[in-house]
Amino acid sequence: MAEPEFAATGVRIGKRLRSLTRAGQVRINDGRLELLTSYGTEIDSAPVQAVRVGKPWFAPHDRALAEVNGTRYRLTLGDHDPVPGEPGPPSVRAFLEALRSAGGRRAA
Repeated sequence: MAEPEFAATGVRIGKRLRSLTRAGQVRINDGRLELLTSYGTEIDSAPVQAVRVGKPWFAPHDRALAEVNGTRYRLTLGDHDPVPGEPGPPSVRAFLEALRSAGGRRAA
């Protein structure tokens, strides 16, 4: 299995006012965006060309919005403190850049 182009764990994934997982995973692998629970169960996935993502100007620095298969998700990356001695969680900017380089669209 190839190394994913982007991987983040400990991601809070929500849909509208409901939290789907507080420790989920976001991966960009083989041209697909995958939203997973902490156990690895797929919440949603789609080719990166069909995904719209963005960072609203009014949102905190660690949040992004993603529209996958017509469903809007709130993604909170970097919501927790890193373990001492380990690198911190990926930033929203790194996520958006990885999606852009994989061929995705960015929301206006």
